[in-house]
Amino acid sequence: MENQNVLLKEVRPDEYPAFVKDLQDSFSVTVKEKFGSDEIVPSSEDVTSSILAEGAETYHIVADGKIVGGAVLNINKTTHVNVLDLFFIRTDCHNKGVGLSAWKAIERAFPDTVKWRTVTPYFEERNVHFYVNKCGFKIIEFFNPHHVDPNMPPEQTENPAQQTYFLFEKEMK
Repeated sequence: MENQNVLLKEVRPDEYPAFVKDLQDSFSVTVKEKFGSDEIVPSSEDVTSSILAEGAETYHIVADGKIVGGAVLNINKTTHVNVLDLFFIRTDCHNKGVGLSAWKAIERAFPDTVKWRTVTPYFEERNVHFYVNKCGFKIIEFFNPHHVDPNMPPEQTENPAQQTYFLFEKEMK
């Protein structure tokens, strides 16, 4: 069921550290569950780089007046091919329809979008289900050690776990 009280609120620069921590807390849960690792992912540098990238817009996801997640979008105002760079819902808000409501709020906020793109690691079955079965994305490419993303920074090609992920795309009508 869609939660109609979900909205996007722009993240102010003084809120970046808390945003980064909330995102890392959310992402690190699966790494702990799947691999038994206490590694903090993604790195603060990677998140900050996404937030500060050209075309980036960073939002809190707010449900019923409470911050429940966030998103970093990269908006191309020329091609209208936009990227959902980072997206998270706090774990205590999972299975309540907040993620889908947040995604629909993002789509409404950028009605000129021709295509949305995003990626997720291969081991994030929950994300694959969400993007494909809930949001209508299609998997268009699977990057792995035998098919390396040509846009991946060289320092990441050494770690197979960081190079095994799906690229999703959603064409808007």
